Amino acid sequence: MGAGHGHSHGVGGGHDAAGPSNTTIRRMAISLGILGVFLVLEAVVGLWIGSLALLADAGHMLTDVVGVSMGMVALLLARRGSTAAARTFGWHRAEVLTAMGNAVLLLGVAAWVMYEAIGRIGDTPELPGLPMILTALAGLLANLVVMLMLRTDAKGSLAVRGAYMEVLADAVGSVGVLVAGALVLVFGWSFADVVVGVLISLWVVPRAVRLAAESLRILTQASPAHLDVDAVRGDLQALPGVASVHDLHVWTLTTGMDVATVHLVSDHDAQWVLESARTTLAAHGLDHATVQVESTVDGQQCARDVTW
Repeated sequence: MGAGHGHSHGVGGGHDAAGPSNTTIRRMAISLGILGVFLVLEAVVGLWIGSLALLADAGHMLTDVVGVSMGMVALLLARRGSTAAARTFGWHRAEVLTAMGNAVLLLGVAAWVMYEAIGRIGDTPELPGLPMILTALAGLLANLVVMLMLRTDAKGSLAVRGAYMEVLADAVGSVGVLVAGALVLVFGWSFADVVVGVLISLWVVPRAVRLAAESLRILTQASPAHLDVDAVRGDLQALPGVASVHDLHVWTLTTGMDVATVHLVSDHDAQWVLESARTTLAAHGLDHATVQVESTVDGQQCARDVTW
């Protein structure tokens, strides 16, 4: 019996079928403009009155701007794809690298705020509360608008999700600045500014770590967390006529695109085994898969040759 080989992409038939829409790109561009304006506002007011909470929020707003900018570039590159022999998978990994960069930026801002907060212990400057409140309200409004614009697209793209998470973190930061401003205005407690700055940073850290971990899982080609690889192997092994399953690899190329390759050893009709394997893999969400069906002799030899 001759060997059979098949490759399936699922609906669309190619890597770029699920690329970002013009609506997604337009929403991100508008979001970038809104965030840019309020970044300047928070930074100027924060430096003017010496508010650590406002500067911390402006720092997170900066990561929002950088994150949305990089996310737009990543999505445009992913949609553009590539026909170059050196990039057979196109630019899909660009958004994963973007998400990792966003996480690093968030952690960097958190570390800076903690450093500044330690330096202000025992030497907290007097702050005007009203400018803090007004600026925080403007920043919160900007964040809420951007969150509403990005919420739907964040479900299907790691790049957009990274930007969305940063905007969400910044919205929480703006609420914190509002609280600090109220305490300063009503009670004259300027140390509230330091406390809120630290709390904003501590709130962001675990979310940044999770985003980095998710990105790192993809970059190291680990199997998708939601997928039971042993179950996939077992279902393939249970197909009638399949003598053995070897060289099974499952990884994630980018958000929503899990990929698999596998060799099946069988003495049955290769085309039938091939189609059955495709159906089985698709049931596990692996529409993009390469399946090699080999005869018993050829399969045993190949299994001995494979070392990874």
